[in-house]
Amino acid sequence: MAKIVTLCKPFLLILSFVFARVVCALDYTEEMFNKTTPKGMLTITEPVQQLHRTLIIADLHADPLLWARDLRVRSQTGHLDIPRLLEGNVGLQVFSAVTQVPFRMKMQNNPSDSDQLPALMMAQAWPAGTWFNVHKRALHQAEKLHALQQSSPEQFRIIKSRSDLQTYLTDRQRNPKQTAGLLALEGVQPLEGSLAKFRLLRDAGYRMMGLAHFFDNEAAGSAHGEKRGGLTEFGRQLVVAMQENGVIVDLAHASAQTIEDVMARVKKPVVVSHTGVDGVCPSVRNLSDAQLRSITATGGVIGIGFWPEAICDISPAGIAKAIRYTVGIVGIEHVALGSDFSGAVTTAIHAGQLQQVTQALVNAGFTEEEIRLIMGENTVRVLMATLPE
Repeated sequence: MAKIVTLCKPFLLILSFVFARVVCALDYTEEMFNKTTPKGMLTITEPVQQLHRTLIIADLHADPLLWARDLRVRSQTGHLDIPRLLEGNVGLQVFSAVTQVPFRMKMQNNPSDSDQLPALMMAQAWPAGTWFNVHKRALHQAEKLHALQQSSPEQFRIIKSRSDLQTYLTDRQRNPKQTAGLLALEGVQPLEGSLAKFRLLRDAGYRMMGLAHFFDNEAAGSAHGEKRGGLTEFGRQLVVAMQENGVIVDLAHASAQTIEDVMARVKKPVVVSHTGVDGVCPSVRNLSDAQLRSITATGGVIGIGFWPEAICDISPAGIAKAIRYTVGIVGIEHVALGSDFSGAVTTAIHAGQLQQVTQALVNAGFTEEEIRLIMGENTVRVLMATLPE
């Protein structure tokens, strides 16, 4: 036995070295993919500082649960954590769970059977059951957010109902040094075509679900998928179940046919959590004027993204330009923030710098009442209309 160990030792050392290098490389993945590159930064005036401190700010999409960081600690990596949310006066952050990402991801024609996440899961020491199981990945990310609430109850809480939201907003008036989160799915592939698994994830705290991500799934076609079809029979059943059970339908990444099919079936507001608009930045991913009007006819909101493919110009003024255009098409009551922070994107600002957006909106001629709606009150209205009691 000793001889075998001696013979194998060089190979074990090589294997340990390779594994260590892989882990180190993957530890830097978020730093590589989630960059803050300042562009067109504005001088924040004192009146804008004062206004910003009084806003209810809500952001409809961010992906920090995918990464191996302690969100209680302010970091130079990624775009958000609890300290930076508080610095930016963010009252409500939607935390989306990413559960599958295709290899060599493209804007179109991504296969549904491709997945580059297992290596990341292994390197970040996720439970072994999550490595090749998208449903368990969703459950694990829900557990991570609940653990954050349990460890920092004075600073962070999870919103699951209208009463949760109303209580939190009342408490926050007395103590602004707290923020809240809402759990969302980036694509419903973790349901694996099962309404029973939908109920399990709802019970785990998920209150918003994007029907598709970068590929077609059992429920719906993606704008980036191979077929780009509409709702399947399961998808039609799922949309009904979501609206009956207080789970918000999110049409980010959805194909044109999926959007059309959903519009024919919903009775409550829907959202597009993070997107751009063709009228400002033409893209396969971005929404046409007709789609904007159709979606917001439900009473929902459009979350304007902060990354290049969404708005082309990622500066604060560029964000305000995309918001101004969208307001011109659908009205002030239907526009919101959808940063996509920590979603493998480059932005000009991080969560602690959202004063830049407030200043840009002031510079663009929006009134105080309009800014309050855009920065968060529109999102709060939709949550109050869609969440369970």
